[in-house]
Amino acid sequence: MELKYGSTAFTLNLPPDRMAGVIAPSPVVVDNSPAEIIEAALDGCHRYLSSFRPGERVVIVTSDITRYTGSEIYLPLLVERLNRQGIADRDIEILIALGIHRKQTEQEHRKITGSLYGRISVSDHQCDDNDSLTFIGRTSNGIKVSINSKAAAADHLILTGTIGFHYFAGFGGGRKSVLPGIASRKACMASHFAVLNQGEGSGKNPLATTGNLEGNPVHRAMLEGCALAKPAFILNTVLGADKRVIAVYAGDWREAHEAGCRFYREKFAWPLAERCDLVVASCGGFPKDINLIQAHKSMEYAAQALKDGGVMILLAECRDGFGNGTFFNWFRHKSLETFETALRAQYEINGQTAYSLLQKALRLRIILVSKFPVNQVEEMGMLPAQTLDEAMELAGRMLPAGWRCYLMPEAGSVLPVAAA
Repeated sequence: MELKYGSTAFTLNLPPDRMAGVIAPSPVVVDNSPAEIIEAALDGCHRYLSSFRPGERVVIVTSDITRYTGSEIYLPLLVERLNRQGIADRDIEILIALGIHRKQTEQEHRKITGSLYGRISVSDHQCDDNDSLTFIGRTSNGIKVSINSKAAAADHLILTGTIGFHYFAGFGGGRKSVLPGIASRKACMASHFAVLNQGEGSGKNPLATTGNLEGNPVHRAMLEGCALAKPAFILNTVLGADKRVIAVYAGDWREAHEAGCRFYREKFAWPLAERCDLVVASCGGFPKDINLIQAHKSMEYAAQALKDGGVMILLAECRDGFGNGTFFNWFRHKSLETFETALRAQYEINGQTAYSLLQKALRLRIILVSKFPVNQVEEMGMLPAQTLDEAMELAGRMLPAGWRCYLMPEAGSVLPVAAA
């Protein structure tokens, strides 16, 4: 089987007796083109678009380069609908929901906006620029929500993105375009801090987990933050493993998102008969393995298919490094207890991801095939390898007799779910 790594791939052939199965999204047969699917979804948004008037300012929020959404297809189609309503190009702005991610390059802006590049104004949200933020209210748990001033001042705010699993918000997409997408750093941190139970040493809230919205405190904080921004409507894609648009959910920002989440779970959860000794997981290549923060999603899902003490081989090139400058610093904490104490004292979203990675590194033996130096991989509690062959040789020394293996060629797109 071919397993993607960055812009290349490794090949792995295992004897049948070692194979427990291939965990992959079920094929979704789609007859219509991505553009046709998007157009049909936009047809259903007529009641929202019909209220737009010439001269009104429209801000369209979309994701950055780390999350492919199909934006180069849907943004031109969305702008065309706005033009039909008399909204001129000069009154439309595309706002990149960076959250706390780095700024985008000109080339990345071009990829995100497609044929609109150079025609429609595009800017990156800056979470630390207080002069470009506007306070819009508080959530029920006291989070002060400030968002990008362009979005706050717009006559109409449209949220776009893609729906997929998220390891503690339950699902991405929808409300996440506002908080953390275009919010202040402080609001981003506060919404994600809800992942922890109240009380020192009480750990992570068990409801803040992949594929769950019910009772999820992080989801609730994001919902309330989004409500304060009063979006006009959303347009969220669902992508197949090949990044092709297979469905689009558009309309009411809450209802359309929830419907999309139900569809995604139905299509991309994989019933797990048993946990195995070894999982070989690929993030799915670039840009899914652009950095370690993004690759962590694949690690989280692959971990669900492993026995305690099992071995994971994760193929994640990480050409962009960690994904944030503070991420690696958190691994000075070697125990979950000291890590949690530090996280509560100075919460960072990157610290939460690092904490989750360390949880898995302590429960499992993780071999990381990446571009990171050996010492950095080891500092994070993982084992380094340069190639899949090297990783398999290393794994072979740790596996029990009679070991069996799952392959996950698109590990960030499918969630193994054990029977209750």
